[in-house]
Amino acid sequence: MSLCVCGGATLKCPFGMAPSVLMVTPEKKVFSNMPVATVDNNKPLVNILPFGMCSSLSNPQVAAATAAALGALTPMPCLPVISVPWTPGSPSVLVGGKPALNQTSKLICSWGGVIQIVNPGTANIQVP
Repeated sequence: MSLCVCGGATLKCPFGMAPSVLMVTPEKKVFSNMPVATVDNNKPLVNILPFGMCSSLSNPQVAAATAAALGALTPMPCLPVISVPWTPGSPSVLVGGKPALNQTSKLICSWGGVIQIVNPGTANIQVP
């Protein structure tokens, strides 16, 4: 059993220089103190906020700045690019018809980062 993820959960990206927070919009959601997240809560700047500065050379801005600095890694502002939902969700627990997000779920950024949940935002809602 793992914990369900709620809005306000803490996220991290290995290429980000700061943690981020998961924002869950309240429509068709179940509430605890915060709305419960689903695998579709993956929209950049809506659900997934920036992680400070990005250091991934797959990010064109970082690659260009690094090339301009003669190869010295030059981080640039993070702007996550997400095109797939969180995986895996909890298929046996649906929220608004979508699988609930659990603390072991991961999200892939197009710049190579694997976004993980550091703190699920709840300590008392378990999902299978």
